[in-house]
Amino acid sequence: MNSSFASQRFKPSNAAKRLGVYLPATPQEFQDTPMTRAELEELETNPPEWLAELRRNGPHPRPVVAGRLGISIAGLARGGITDPLTTEQINELREDPPAWLAQEREIAAQVRAEEERVEEARKAAEKKARSAR
Repeated sequence: MNSSFASQRFKPSNAAKRLGVYLPATPQEFQDTPMTRAELEELETNPPEWLAELRRNGPHPRPVVAGRLGISIAGLARGGITDPLTTEQINELREDPPAWLAQEREIAAQVRAEEERVEEARKAAEKKARSAR
């Protein structure tokens, strides 16, 4: 591995994104210190208690909230969710989904189905092109 690659430093905001945590909820030391790739990998493989707690209970950043609800980040915004949510808040939305969440889940399912259809069509075209050679 190239030593410049291994010694690459991540800004705290990028490190938080890679770890899937909400930066303002992390310890101040994490927020103030750039992190090497090796340090980031160590946090991923052996998370300290604060990281495990954030991943378990939140607050969670929008990409994590969207993923746990099965919708897009844009769907969150359309639903009026702009702030990070805790696991408890996410579970409450799952248990008693508002109308906007049901609609966004339906949209997400349609998008996934269309992506699958396009991928299947691409594979079929590749197969046809290979057999024509």
